[in-house]
Amino acid sequence: MGRDEELERLHAQLQSNAPLAISAVSGMGGIGKTELATQYALQRRDMGTYPGGICWLRAREDLSTQIVLFAESQLGLTIPEDKTPAEKVALCWRNWHPKETLMVFDDVQQYADIAPVLPPQRSQFRVLLTTRLTLQSPVQTFKITVLSEEKAIELLRAFATQGRTGNDPRFSEAVGALEKQLCQWLGYLPLGLELVGRYLARKPDTSLETLWQRLQDKRLQAKALKDAASEMTAPLGVTAAFELSWEVLDEPARQLAALLSLFALAEIPWTLVEACLPEKDTEDVEDWRDESLLNLHLLERTGQGTYQLHQLLREFFAAKREQRADTVEMQRSFRSAVLWAAKRSSETPERSLLAETTVLIPHLQAVVQLSEMSEQATDVAVDLAWLAELYRSQGRYGEAEPLYLRALDIGEAQLGANHPAVATRLNNLAGLYKLQGRYGEAEPLYLRALDISEAQLGANHPDVATSLNNLANLYRSQGRYGEAEPLYLRALDIGEAQLGANHPDVATRLNNLANLYRSQGRYGEAEPLYLRALDIGEAQLGANHPDVATSLNNLAGLYHLQGRYGEAEPLYLRALDIGEAQLGANHPDVATSLNDLALLYRSQGRYGEAEPLYLRALDIGEAQLGANHPDVATWLNNLAGLYESQGRYGEAEPLYLRALDISEAQLGANHPAVATRLNNLAGLYRSQGRYGEAELLYLRALPILVNFLGANHPNTQQGWQNFLIFLSQVIQAGQTAQLSDHALTQDLLRQIQEGNGG
Repeated sequence: MGRDEELERLHAQLQSNAPLAISAVSGMGGIGKTELATQYALQRRDMGTYPGGICWLRAREDLSTQIVLFAESQLGLTIPEDKTPAEKVALCWRNWHPKETLMVFDDVQQYADIAPVLPPQRSQFRVLLTTRLTLQSPVQTFKITVLSEEKAIELLRAFATQGRTGNDPRFSEAVGALEKQLCQWLGYLPLGLELVGRYLARKPDTSLETLWQRLQDKRLQAKALKDAASEMTAPLGVTAAFELSWEVLDEPARQLAALLSLFALAEIPWTLVEACLPEKDTEDVEDWRDESLLNLHLLERTGQGTYQLHQLLREFFAAKREQRADTVEMQRSFRSAVLWAAKRSSETPERSLLAETTVLIPHLQAVVQLSEMSEQATDVAVDLAWLAELYRSQGRYGEAEPLYLRALDIGEAQLGANHPAVATRLNNLAGLYKLQGRYGEAEPLYLRALDISEAQLGANHPDVATSLNNLANLYRSQGRYGEAEPLYLRALDIGEAQLGANHPDVATRLNNLANLYRSQGRYGEAEPLYLRALDIGEAQLGANHPDVATSLNNLAGLYHLQGRYGEAEPLYLRALDIGEAQLGANHPDVATSLNDLALLYRSQGRYGEAEPLYLRALDIGEAQLGANHPDVATWLNNLAGLYESQGRYGEAEPLYLRALDISEAQLGANHPAVATRLNNLAGLYRSQGRYGEAELLYLRALPILVNFLGANHPNTQQGWQNFLIFLSQVIQAGQTAQLSDHALTQDLLRQIQEGNGG
């Protein structure tokens, strides 16, 4: 039955030194509580562990009568008939065999049912209960959970091939994917595995594929899960086993169970459940959870504030939900709560953390499925767009794109091609393409979104300012500064006119325009904009708001570029303090502040102070965003740059390589960030005299820069400059033989040599 380890642990627990050792095997229906107790009793009978006898009592029946019958038939006691049931039981205990005895109370409904007939506190007795409840002291709980995948497959095969001679062609020596899929769908529940295994044994011509399809078509109503064999320890189907617990629940607990079945088969943050029940007292909801669902093992606590349903219990509760009059209202509440959480995750100043969004994603997927089943196309589009936003926030761009596209298609079909909601979808998709460096695809989407907003909302609407700002950001990324500036200025004008000169959105526009001027080296024009944005943020949001930290970082970055290190450092430090206080020490925005401060220290040659900051930023990024997030690649690249500055080439190279791998995987091989990674790694190889390897990287980086940023972009110009410096160094070192015969390399070598007089 796959419980050998549990049998040993159970025996150890029963051998405690308590005057009366009571252990309760507890767990959900179908988990195998009675089977474990049976196997333990049989095992210990054969081993002679309990020479005083093993007494098995059915807790739902008259316990006094069963104890007396056992004492008379197995111990040879004679109990007078004129005694009360309690007196008869007391006589049994006084005259019981003095050797060690195991008393098993199977299927205990409540401790009060068995308390009056428990044996006296003498060390000879060991009491074993099976129950769906979570009992308190003096009972020691022995909770059993579902089987491991390996043990589940073993159990399924054992029942399916029981009594068969020769090999079963449905099972090869190697475990098949469908076997794993079956066991996973059954949630590794012993009862489900036994029922399905016995079904396969009765039907040797039924393939695993046919069985799987029947389970998918009929769910818990499939015969394989309903028809219990008489020889089973607990001859109940899955639904019948769960019904025993369902009958005990009161109406509020049933409502909660039905609601939980709407959530995905994943960890459920309890805050989401509470958001589904805004009219209910949170303490009441906790009581329904703790005293009913958890107490009966119908729900499992998986971590701090998170819970999960078993696969088959979720199916069972879903069937119950469909019979309820409030199922549609329940679905609406569920959708609203999950969308609220997604919106909050996206729109708050805090960037979404990996753990938070990862937990939310499967439930938003469940919302999408519900909307699709209800055939509410507009709802589907909204749900898909939010799911895409969560994927984008995690750097899962490949998964986000088809959702954005589908949301856009539905929006155009349902609302018309020129609806403002369509403009929002276009902006979102364009933003994804911009992140991926797909600038040529992003621009027409931004332009179309701008046209729609101007036509439908008017030229001075705040949404128009958003579209202008997005398009300007794209142009700035491409180095098209002359085209970006008038868009930024117009967005700023609209913001000031429509929202007021001191609105936080105006501060954002000021920051963006200042960033443009900084990119152009127009530091004198950038500084007053940064300062004004900072003033607005402090006045409107408070001195310790995360947006203020962003403004501080931007201003510090400007001072850093100007070599005003003494002015930059306190701003970086203040931004870091705000981030840690408001967002938590492990937030990705804190990692950004750490990285920026480390860059300053590196510029000052304060390498010993920079390294721990880089390392901490990297740790935060990997923990909160995931090891393969594009931001993690940036932080790896910067740490590698520090090591290179220190001559620690052996430590720098694997970091540069990992940063390159992440960028290529997440952004595509032709993204400008990949060109940066290639250029940096080439610089390392140049420092090491590995000229042949460096050349290949430079030759890969340059076409990316030219094609995606244009020949006049500062990054492209810097790329050419780096390559020319590299070639000059190779010539000076007399190592041109290491270089390839690539036409560009040879042409530039010739020009440099001719310029140097041969």
